[in-house]
Amino acid sequence: MFQSYDGLCGIGELAERAGVTVKTVRFYSDNGLLPEASRSAGGHRRYGPDSLERLRMIRSLRTMDLPVPTVRRILDEDDTAGRAGGALEDAVAGQLRTLGSQLRALRWREAALRSVQESPAAERAGRLRLIGTVAAPPSTAPLARFWRGWLPPRMPAGAVTAFLEVAVPQPPDDPEPGQVLAFAGLCAMVTGPCDGDEPTQPHAHRTAGARASAVLYAGLAEAYDLAGIEMRQDRGPGPGDALDGFVDAYASARNTADTPDFRRALAQRLAADPRIDRYWELTAELVSPPGGRPEPTPGTAHDWLLAALESQSVPR
Repeated sequence: MFQSYDGLCGIGELAERAGVTVKTVRFYSDNGLLPEASRSAGGHRRYGPDSLERLRMIRSLRTMDLPVPTVRRILDEDDTAGRAGGALEDAVAGQLRTLGSQLRALRWREAALRSVQESPAAERAGRLRLIGTVAAPPSTAPLARFWRGWLPPRMPAGAVTAFLEVAVPQPPDDPEPGQVLAFAGLCAMVTGPCDGDEPTQPHAHRTAGARASAVLYAGLAEAYDLAGIEMRQDRGPGPGDALDGFVDAYASARNTADTPDFRRALAQRLAADPRIDRYWELTAELVSPPGGRPEPTPGTAHDWLLAALESQSVPR
């Protein structure tokens, strides 16, 4: 309670008690956040006993960088329900998302700067140009565009989404310098000019239609997962469920049987297909623990399965 004859206080006293400036109190009042109780005969603002706590609440909300309209919604909800509820929860959640994005950007920039600092002097300019093309935090949109152009046309949306989840690596939130370089290299690779006229789409992946394409890529995803398990256990390419699923994906997409002749022909076609090994090498650098064991990728799993297929498909 203010120690005045009418239980109210002026703008200067309110500002002093709240630890803010008179200009701040006037701004909140003019924007409808801090209602006046009355005006004096001389036109000076007078505030009620609840104004001090309300002003402290406003200051706390603004300290979290909440905009004035959001603060108004929170205060209106508090006035109506007697407590801050959904509006405050939504605002805090939104600020946490924004802060998380800002922190990821800062960590990415720090790793990028370290990659330049740690490089030999002769390589710094080129490395700076490379990482300078990637936003912070980085976007995987260029990689997704590349694969959408690489996939067979008219593939079902669900099949495309499932493929992109395994083919497009997500940059780490707290990257090492080498991971920043790997991601920048991936972006440069998929946005740079292509060499020659040879399409990147493998001949063996060209199927009769969208449905067959979906069957093929779903089967390959399962086979790559199984091959990844074998690779993590240091098992060399060989027969088993992974290879059988790999061959079955191609056979099912072509509505044909898995026979020795089919396996021999498939091995020859896959061996002759265009390759994007560099993409998978960079992906492995990006998703693997720094200095640790390389994680299998769809590309390295494909190579493992092809080697297993070739070991079985000795020409007659």
